Amino acid sequence: MLLAGVLAGHRAVPNVRGFGSLLDSVTPLLGAGVPLLALAALLRRARLALVAVLLPAVVWAALYAGPWLRSGPAASATAGGLRVASQNLRVSNPDPAATVRALADADLIALQEVGDETPVAEVLRPGHPHRVAVSTVALYSRYPVRDGAGVDTGLGWTRALRAVVDTPSGDLAVYVVHLGSARAGDTATRDQTVAALAARIRADPAPRLVVLGDLNTASTDRVFAPLDRLLDDAQADAGRGFGFTWPAAVPVTRPDHVLYRGLTATSAGVRRTPDSDHRAVTASFRW
Repeated sequence: MLLAGVLAGHRAVPNVRGFGSLLDSVTPLLGAGVPLLALAALLRRARLALVAVLLPAVVWAALYAGPWLRSGPAASATAGGLRVASQNLRVSNPDPAATVRALADADLIALQEVGDETPVAEVLRPGHPHRVAVSTVALYSRYPVRDGAGVDTGLGWTRALRAVVDTPSGDLAVYVVHLGSARAGDTATRDQTVAALAARIRADPAPRLVVLGDLNTASTDRVFAPLDRLLDDAQADAGRGFGFTWPAAVPVTRPDHVLYRGLTATSAGVRRTPDSDHRAVTASFRW
């Protein structure tokens, strides 16, 4: 009963020192408690307890089973359309060229924590000759890019950009974003940057828009709600599973996102890339 209550009402838990936000982020993992409770009931031969385990199982399935049941072309790459990828490179990445080489099939590649850009540019420029960069974020594109500019998210230094990409199907506003970090007991900076990004998106008149980047926020986190009201989530709409990206070796949460409006997501996924502590996120769209 306690597990079912937490699953159903986690957003009612007060967000004191970021605890509620942390609970929101890990709630999908709490489904692991269902088989553990069922095993305990079997070992105790407690039939009533075994039946009671159905309650949290049903609650978890209602909340999170949908993306796991998706089948068909939405779970794989779709021919044609626009393909995008986003990768937090990791500032201490020993071989960023190898990391981005694994993403070179995308039409738009958004990067965060870009240090020495020279090896990245050597790999990407032949297929992605158009580039805009601000501070530690960058966008590489197969198609012409214009109006590139930094976006203030309230960090005190610019770690986001907006550009317009002239795709074969028309203009697309693209944001590349790395929001503030969230740490145990301290999510204030991250929360403020989410709110600032949401305000910027709300004021953006572009009919077709994509946000790519490390938002340091899971989509189940209550702080994510302002963005959730404004944009669709490619992983939720066209991916399979939770799409966890961090830490790369054994990911347990998804701070990296592809959000959009004015398009139709046809596929979404996660790709393991070398030398980064984040997995990359990918998606395909059609007009």
